[in-house]
Amino acid sequence: MNDCGLCGDEPGRYLCEQHTVRLAKQLDELPALYAEVGECLVPRQASWGEIIATKGAAGPRSPLDEDLLDTITWNRAAEVMHLWRVDVQRERWPLHGAPAPAGLAADCRWLAMELEWIVAHYAAAGELAREVRELEGPARRVVGDPAPRPQQLGTCVAVTDPRAGTVCGTEIRRLPGQTRVRCRGCGYVYATALDWARLQHFQPAV
Repeated sequence: MNDCGLCGDEPGRYLCEQHTVRLAKQLDELPALYAEVGECLVPRQASWGEIIATKGAAGPRSPLDEDLLDTITWNRAAEVMHLWRVDVQRERWPLHGAPAPAGLAADCRWLAMELEWIVAHYAAAGELAREVRELEGPARRVVGDPAPRPQQLGTCVAVTDPRAGTVCGTEIRRLPGQTRVRCRGCGYVYATALDWARLQHFQPAV
């Protein structure tokens, strides 16, 4: 009988409830976390491929371990997560071809949507969770803990009833570095500069 690949608890599942919840959270936050890593690091002038911190060490940010920095890149995270998506899809739908590269955010979102199947049927679920944790840890040391907090940007201004002039009004939040947000209320996607400008312009006067 299968049990949690990380702690051995909860027979019948490859990840227990606690580790499933944690993995779901990590998959949701990983793209924004690596976007912030990109803002913290820039190429050095001394030699090709080296990177340094661009933000000061004040506040919660920790000193950087430069021996690890070459592994903390968006491209590596995207490659690792895409390989997991390919393997999960191969196990679940063996007759389907491998998915085309879609980017870190898309692959994390796909894996999150398949998480219920993964924890119940995917024998490597524990290894997936462990590798996501290994991607998260060094990145957290660069950007600092706690995790980046969502920024409250206002309320959704998408029109939900043109005849009545009704707007959605759901609170809109995004993580640092996040450029695409789907409203939880009406489903409108804020993705372009015009979307963000309109959101800001039509906020109710305080």
